[in-house]
Amino acid sequence: MGIVKEFKEFAVKGNVLDLAVGVIIGAAFGKIVSSLVEDIITPAVLGPALKAAGLQNLSELTIAGTAIKYGNFLSQVISFIIVAFVLFLVIKGANNLKKKEVAAPSVPTPPTKEEILLTEIRDLLKTK
Repeated sequence: MGIVKEFKEFAVKGNVLDLAVGVIIGAAFGKIVSSLVEDIITPAVLGPALKAAGLQNLSELTIAGTAIKYGNFLSQVISFIIVAFVLFLVIKGANNLKKKEVAAPSVPTPPTKEEILLTEIRDLLKTK
């Protein structure tokens, strides 16, 4: 029974639960970023560029009866670069927001009654 108890303690630790939530949120966020890149950025940016270069018909090359899908490969490489850049911008923006939150000056809290009393006692002792 010792190993079951240890596993239960391990599985319900905050770190494991936080990691599980992070993985799930990460997967959902990945879908959002992929959709942004594939459905919005890639057609808007690469569509005109590929058309101007005459590369919109890239698809595959057949060598010895085997199809080599170099067009798909190039598309995936370009998508990766765009995803990496978009994630870089998102993380940079999030870091800037964190810096602004940290840099915001906090309003000092007024002293408590105990602090006021201790200050008065200190000042009285100084005068003696």
